[in-house]
Amino acid sequence: MFVCFRRLIDVNCCTKPLREKRRLLIYGKCVAEEYPSIFNLFAKDRVALAVCLEAEHMNMVGFKLASILCRIKLDEIVVLTVDGSPHCVQLHFMCEEVNRIFGGSLNIKHYVIEKGKAIEVPPKVVKYARYLSKIKKLLMVSGEFT
Repeated sequence: MFVCFRRLIDVNCCTKPLREKRRLLIYGKCVAEEYPSIFNLFAKDRVALAVCLEAEHMNMVGFKLASILCRIKLDEIVVLTVDGSPHCVQLHFMCEEVNRIFGGSLNIKHYVIEKGKAIEVPPKVVKYARYLSKIKKLLMVSGEFT
């Protein structure tokens, strides 16, 4: 069983828990339901806010995150989603885009859940995932794609 946390889009930009903890977990809503033990591990000592990019547009969520960051200096942002979801991957893209708006100064960590395990993904991998032509070149160089 998991604790149901609030949606990112619904919180006040200066919400007290974020002002106090300064550590944010942005997670794909299904993570808490499908992987409660991983979710609980990541939610510990962080303010956990859910996002479902099937229900909310990436731009709305990104604007909300930027609005929060204009008001509260966060020590850490962790993004946790399932791997392979075309919707969830946008959450990683969105956080990196917000980081770019803030001059790359944010401490963002990306994790995906694959086969029941959380795997850290470096920001450069998130960036490359946006560019299919770069992925094609990498696969050609590695010999996986001809």
